[in-house]
Amino acid sequence: MQIVRIRRVLFALALLALVLPVISFTDAQQKGTIKIATQSPLSGGQSALGEGIKLGSQLAVEKFKGPLEKAGYKVDLVPFDDQAKPDVGAANARNIIADKDIMVVIGHLNSGVAIPSSEIYKEVNLAMISPANTNEKITDRGYPNVNRVCGRDDVQGPVGAEFAAHTLKVKSVYVVHDKTTYGQGVAEAFKADVEKKGVKILGFEGTEEKSNFDPIITPIKAKNPDLIYFGGIYDQGAPFFKQAREKGVKAKFLGPDGLDSSDLVKIAGKTVVGMYYTTAAAPASSPQAKQFGEEYKKKFSKNPEPYAAEAYVATAIAIKALESATGGGKAPTRDAVAAAVRKVKYSGMTGTIEFDDKGDPKKASYFVMQVSSDNPDKWAENKEAKRLAIAAPAAKK
Repeated sequence: MQIVRIRRVLFALALLALVLPVISFTDAQQKGTIKIATQSPLSGGQSALGEGIKLGSQLAVEKFKGPLEKAGYKVDLVPFDDQAKPDVGAANARNIIADKDIMVVIGHLNSGVAIPSSEIYKEVNLAMISPANTNEKITDRGYPNVNRVCGRDDVQGPVGAEFAAHTLKVKSVYVVHDKTTYGQGVAEAFKADVEKKGVKILGFEGTEEKSNFDPIITPIKAKNPDLIYFGGIYDQGAPFFKQAREKGVKAKFLGPDGLDSSDLVKIAGKTVVGMYYTTAAAPASSPQAKQFGEEYKKKFSKNPEPYAAEAYVATAIAIKALESATGGGKAPTRDAVAAAVRKVKYSGMTGTIEFDDKGDPKKASYFVMQVSSDNPDKWAENKEAKRLAIAAPAAKK
């Protein structure tokens, strides 16, 4: 009789198992979702660099999310297209802070987009780690949630000025910028420093023109400068340089990291071979960057654009901060994550990143590069002309 009862109980349990939903160990341990957002231009003329930021971040999430998943969290990357437009970036920022699962933002590409967007992130103390924003105002506002892993324009401009005056030994320069926060800011920093070094400024002007640069090129040609410095992004700089060279301008060309893209030669071809640009992005020639490039190409079937590596590093820092903020079984909060980001010390392909009290890297690397080929696939082979490691300026009082 006892055996019959046991069989009936086992039979009943078997039937119950068929009708109840299966609950796995993973589901039982699931604590929620942590999202990491990116903001960069994924459409429009600057999408090559913007997509590189998104994909660099994606690669880091996939590589480093393991400990967070073991702790019971699902980790998602949520990319936003800011179109390189301040109003679009700000609108995206509103949507980002409304999603309580988003704990960190990796972005932006353009300082003119990052500044208004970061004002919105600050409202909820949402951590922002920028891979590419070089304008000094990004960190000089002293926001505790805003950080960057790259250098600053008020250093990058003088790096270009020193190279122009002492390596290229130019005596005169004509400066053009794109009227954006980034382009005008770095152009002004270059102008101020190169003048101190005795180089004559033959012109300084801004333009929003994208296609026909005749009104600017004609007076430049008449003044015959030794160097033209363009402060802006490759989608405007490339056609400007191309037209200048085709119209007989003999000057050397120089610009900042906004020109650091294979699309520069895709647009301008042979007319920009031999020109120089400064950048805060680690060149692909370093051993760590080579390994990153191989992993990136294996995953996405193309070479990484500049600042993809910095996005990877920024995301790795974000994940380290998230691990700290969830330690001991705690649920992450935006306040805890922002505080943890500022304390991370990370050694990787772009060197050792440790933030100062403004959110700048305590020491950043700056490079002067020379375009070596008109083949976009060989952009990573550009020649390194100079490398400097410079501490961030102290906070302004």
